[in-house]
Amino acid sequence: MPSLPTDVSEVLDAVLDTDGPVHRALRRQVPHLAVDARCACGCGAAYFALDTDAVEPAPAGGGTVVAAQALLITETGDCPGEVLVFTQDGHLSWVEVCSWDDDIEVTLATARRWLRPGR
Repeated sequence: MPSLPTDVSEVLDAVLDTDGPVHRALRRQVPHLAVDARCACGCGAAYFALDTDAVEPAPAGGGTVVAAQALLITETGDCPGEVLVFTQDGHLSWVEVCSWDDDIEVTLATARRWLRPGR
């Protein structure tokens, strides 16, 4: 599989930062991911292609689930949005960035610098 774009791989690395069983299983799926599509609005949200036969599902639950999320905290302490990682039947499905502030541009690329492990 081709490598993931830097914004996607760094965001997944930061958001899947815990050592719980769900995040460990999802981290094992990352090397098998490819970006299938990106959101047309420019936010950078990425939809994944994953060979689900090549990896074990995470114990995240059936159907579509938010398996990980993290608030974005700027250098000035503002919280302009969050990043959400979705799974479908335990497999990584997409990563989305949500903006809550019209004055601060929030994309996966800008979110990378505001994500910190443990947030």
